[in-house]
Amino acid sequence: MPAPHRPSSTRRSDRHWDLVLACSVGGILGAWARHGLDVALPHAPDEFPWSTVIINASGCFAIGMLMVVLLDLTAPHRLVRPFLGVGVLGGYTTYSTFAVDAEQLVLHHRPWMAVAYLVMTVTVCLLAVWLSTQLTTGVVRARHRRADGRHK
Repeated sequence: MPAPHRPSSTRRSDRHWDLVLACSVGGILGAWARHGLDVALPHAPDEFPWSTVIINASGCFAIGMLMVVLLDLTAPHRLVRPFLGVGVLGGYTTYSTFAVDAEQLVLHHRPWMAVAYLVMTVTVCLLAVWLSTQLTTGVVRARHRRADGRHK
């Protein structure tokens, strides 16, 4: 007798529990790291939130580097990108705190500081991703050239 038919959504979720677990564990680790930096670099609601800028910029730098390494350099296990990219770095970087910090500055009568914070964060994060992808791509290309030279 054939096995009973299970809906495809059940089968699909059975196959992806490991992805959910990888993202969840990574997210916890990333959130702990972010919390540690927040504690190390505290700021009052009316002060410039340097900790959030540093967290988001360093997270964007790491995301750029990670994507170049995973896409150009390695053949990673299927859980590496969900664990590191979505989980750790997704839990580490924080758009919600970025938005709350800007709101707090406005509520504490610091609108120009809020605008500067918004512009600085977006600019620095974009530059961090660009710089890390450029640097990592350069390292990857140099590594490939050295490897090609040894095989000739």
